[in-house]
Amino acid sequence: MSLHDDAASVLKGYEAQPDLRETYLTHLASHPDGMWKSCADGHITASALVIDPTRGRVLLTLHKKLRMWLQMGGHCEPGDDSLAASALREGVEESGIEDLTLVPGGPIRLDRHLTPCAWHLDVQYAALAAPNAVEAISDESLDLRWFAYDEVAEVADDSVVRLLEETKKRLAL
Repeated sequence: MSLHDDAASVLKGYEAQPDLRETYLTHLASHPDGMWKSCADGHITASALVIDPTRGRVLLTLHKKLRMWLQMGGHCEPGDDSLAASALREGVEESGIEDLTLVPGGPIRLDRHLTPCAWHLDVQYAALAAPNAVEAISDESLDLRWFAYDEVAEVADDSVVRLLEETKKRLAL
């Protein structure tokens, strides 16, 4: 199965946010290249909120280009065999934590936002980090920092806050 086909399958199975989900599916149906950064009309991206539920905290990156505190994430790559694999790869690359595991149940949320390169149709997952996980800053970040749940709204935008709230619901925290 191609990454494009996997994304369509994942989105068809995602029951929340029906209007936005339909926007993503329409994009994929009309753009065979809709998974790739080269698609100027926008592209599917994948991200992962790195969470340590045992210590009540999330790891955010201060994005080098956007200069915002965000979850780990970015463009899909040809070697990614699924959206989930893309989100996990991004989480590992940008956090430096090798043993992340995705929260079961598929994507947590969808978020469509304009970036300097194009519209990002982000499929957002969450990834669990062990309490003793040691992060390492990547070249895509200005900073990398753990935040308590109640600190996230002070530093991040509403998209990250909503992702955290939905992740906490999924994990029954």
